[in-house]
Amino acid sequence: MTITKEITLAKYAGFCYGVKRAVDTVKKIKLENPDKNVYVLGELIHNSQVIEELKSFGVVSLDSLPDKGEGICVIRSHGESPKTFEKIKNAGFEVYDLTCPDVKKVQQKAIELVKDGYYLVIVGKEEHPEVSAIRANALMYGDKVIVADCVAELNKYKSELKEHKHIGVVVQTTQTLTTLNPIIEYLTSISKELKIANTICPSTSKRQAEAKELAQNNDLMIIVGSKNSANTTHLADIARELTKTIHIETADELSQYANIIEKSVKIGVTAGASTPQVIIDNVVKMLK
Repeated sequence: MTITKEITLAKYAGFCYGVKRAVDTVKKIKLENPDKNVYVLGELIHNSQVIEELKSFGVVSLDSLPDKGEGICVIRSHGESPKTFEKIKNAGFEVYDLTCPDVKKVQQKAIELVKDGYYLVIVGKEEHPEVSAIRANALMYGDKVIVADCVAELNKYKSELKEHKHIGVVVQTTQTLTTLNPIIEYLTSISKELKIANTICPSTSKRQAEAKELAQNNDLMIIVGSKNSANTTHLADIARELTKTIHIETADELSQYANIIEKSVKIGVTAGASTPQVIIDNVVKMLK
């Protein structure tokens, strides 16, 4: 007897506004400049399928910036430091800035807090390119800037933070409230004045809330997207706390989890902000 499966696809799954804007604009730049080299410094988004597609358009990802070059160099959605912008110009490239508008807001808020004399805490992963860019922008205006993604990390700076008293907080746009809240509680206990800018982007918040709701109502959650994507791995972490969860990059990986899928009746599917719609559609199609 075949059991009919109930498959629910999240409403907020796949490309967010910032990612769609970046991918569409880079393709447009190349189409309008067929005779120019078009580069992206780093990977435009964390999705290998999209990077391969852009490569077929003639858009090349640069691991590092050459001393000399020509053509157009695109700043990806994660943003870059002011020094990197200068280096690109000095190398001879035209700069096209595709920093996500929400990331720009975090950078601006971080700068404002440092200028106003706050000790800045950036809540996020230190090695993430978005966080590196936020930190670099803030450091142009003061040296009291640290990055932490847990209370244990902050503890290293406890005496410095207590002495400074005035603490400002910004958050990596793809972070979770479960990461932010314990940090806020800790800082509240040691600061005289705490100024918090909850800069988790609206798209991320909606996606995470929906993933939580789906996980609570399904036997199995399938998270689709790159293992290198911060927002996608956060979705998997949220779902994993509530139900059986698998994280895949493409529909081809579903065969590895055939037994789990077979035993599940209600399956929820969501995807990270850098996951193309065609990949999501293929996953749902294969499940059905």
